[in-house]
Amino acid sequence: MNLPPGYRLTSERHAEESELDVLHLGLDDYNRGFLGDTGYFPITLFVRSKSGTVRAGLDGAIYARWLFVRLLWVHADLRGRGIGRELLGRAERQAAERGCHSAYLETFSFQAPEFYKKLGYVPFGSIEYPPDHRRIFLQKSLSRG
Repeated sequence: MNLPPGYRLTSERHAEESELDVLHLGLDDYNRGFLGDTGYFPITLFVRSKSGTVRAGLDGAIYARWLFVRLLWVHADLRGRGIGRELLGRAERQAAERGCHSAYLETFSFQAPEFYKKLGYVPFGSIEYPPDHRRIFLQKSLSRG
């Protein structure tokens, strides 16, 4: 690596949101040269207890007419109540309303691949990660008809 004088490489465990935005916006600016308006839009949904504690949620984003679900989690005490299905459905509807044609996500083989398949997600790849498990990549069409 050949950094200009005065530059340094750092490793940081807790980056500021504004610093991460520099990376996201820089890459988005580059991508727009190929994709046009990428339509980036975050989607974050929470289920909170009466005290405000997060008990379930979904974190995702719309980018280039795709919904990417980064995280979907439901506390063990709340599983089996349709909460995950509702969170994912709401995110998909928001994405479709914003012009998305498809969604994708990742899950481990010990997490919820069958849950996602029941909701119309189709695996398109997997890798061994870590040994004895798989990381599975799934996608779903959000287009109607």
